[in-house]
Amino acid sequence: MTKQEFKHTIFSLSERIYPLVARMLGSQNAEDAIQEIMLKLWQKRHKVAKHPNIKGLVFLTARNYCIDILRKKPRFVANETHFKVIQAANENTSLEWQELNEIIQEILTELPEQQQEVFILRDIDGYEFKEIADALELKIEHVRVLVSRARKFIGISLEKTYHYERGNY
Repeated sequence: MTKQEFKHTIFSLSERIYPLVARMLGSQNAEDAIQEIMLKLWQKRHKVAKHPNIKGLVFLTARNYCIDILRKKPRFVANETHFKVIQAANENTSLEWQELNEIIQEILTELPEQQQEVFILRDIDGYEFKEIADALELKIEHVRVLVSRARKFIGISLEKTYHYERGNY
């Protein structure tokens, strides 16, 4: 694999893996981590070039690198899962949206780890089902089921929080 091929096929994915790395390691450490991931991939570029799913390999490498870092340095885990689930339409409603974001983040902590990870990758980071399946080494159907279960759990939890009633008007 030449320098240009690497730049075109692998390095171009660095922007796509940034949300995943930033969420796992924190935004201050994400850029350094992406450089290390790209360096690892460059060193193994001849093996990577022969891989049938390069995009999936890049996502899997990024995820595994982050997990390795978190295992080595548990103090790194500053629980930096603060992200905006929903953006406010205007400034007048931003307090309500901020409260809703906090409630959803609390609900996410109650989900099983795999459902939580798949939900965040799909609905917050915007990855496609195939990309998530490749990164987590799951079948696409299983990813769809996990996202569906997570959404259902979040919906039921929000109904309980806001005391909504179903079908009774």
